[in-house]
Formats: sequence, C-alpha cells, structure tokens
Amino acid sequence: MPDDELARRARLGDKQAFVTIVERHGPVVFRYARRMVGADDAPDLTQETFATAWVAIPGFRGDSAVRTWLLGIASNHVRHHRRSLARHPVAAWDGDEDERTTPVSRTPEASPECQAVDDAFRTALESALADLPPLQRACWVLRDVEGLGYAEIADVEHTSVAAVRGALHRARTSLARRLEPWR
Repeated sequence: MPDDELARRARLGDKQAFVTIVERHGPVVFRYARRMVGADDAPDLTQETFATAWVAIPGFRGDSAVRTWLLGIASNHVRHHRRSLARHPVAAWDGDEDERTTPVSRTPEASPECQAVDDAFRTALESALADLPPLQRACWVLRDVEGLGYAEIADVEHTSVAAVRGALHRARTSLARRLEPWR
C-alpha cells in the first residue's frame, strides 16, 4: 500500500496503518538519528520521532512525502537534543571504544589486516562526521547515505536548496580532506 494511503488511514485513527509506516520508515529514521546524535541516543530519538508523528498525523496534509515529513520531525528532535546537551553537558564516556561506531559485519575470509584497515577507516569516517557542523552532517547523511533529493533535504532541514547544495559541497570537501589517507 502506498505511503499516502497509509497516512490517510493513520489520520483517521488506523493504528495498523501507522505501524506499517513505522516499519517502513523506522530504519531510515534510526540511521539518520544514529549519524546525528550517536548510537546511545538514536533509539530514544527515533521513538520520540514516531511518538510525535502519531500525535501530529491528523495534521499531515501530504505536501511532502511521508519519509520527508518523518525526517523533518527527526531533524527537529536532533536540534532539541543538541540544545539540551548545550544547556546540560554530560561527562565524556571513559570507554575504550567510540560508542558512535557500529560494528561492520565481517566476512570470514577477510584477513586481519583488511579488518584493521576497515576498522580504522570506519573510525576515521565517524570522527570526521562528528566534526562536521550539524547542517553539513545532516545533508551528507540524507543525500549520500539515504539518497534523498536536494528539495527533500531542504524540507527536512527547513532551509533552501541552495543552502543544502552548499552544505553538501562543504561536507564532501571536508570529508575528502580528512579521509585522504584511505584513497
């Protein structure tokens, strides 16, 4: 069933239609949240996004795609999360490994050297992404990871297409510079 029909049914109170929306778009929202706030906070932010969407679905007019609308809600929660952290900083985690990274599935035939290079590259990429300004990181994740178009990203981030293009260009330039050793 198409998203617009699911949204129409959910607006009328059909919980199963909304569950289908969550199942269909949950992974995209979670990946976006994980890249924007880290692995620890991504599940909560994803849950908050869908809780907000359930409350707001009666007002969803269908001016944008359901995915774009949900990512816009997630983007708002990311901004709120960042403001909250700025007001109430937390102590850094003292663990040995960066919690923002997620393990890459390994193939049994991969050599230890290849695995080490993969781990180093993933760590460098996660570090480089974390250092990007939020708009640049969001534009890169939404375009190069999730495959959204410029107009959709502009809707999600509440900015212009020109701003998205500029932020994406700066993000790619910065990432290329930081990841030069892996070329």
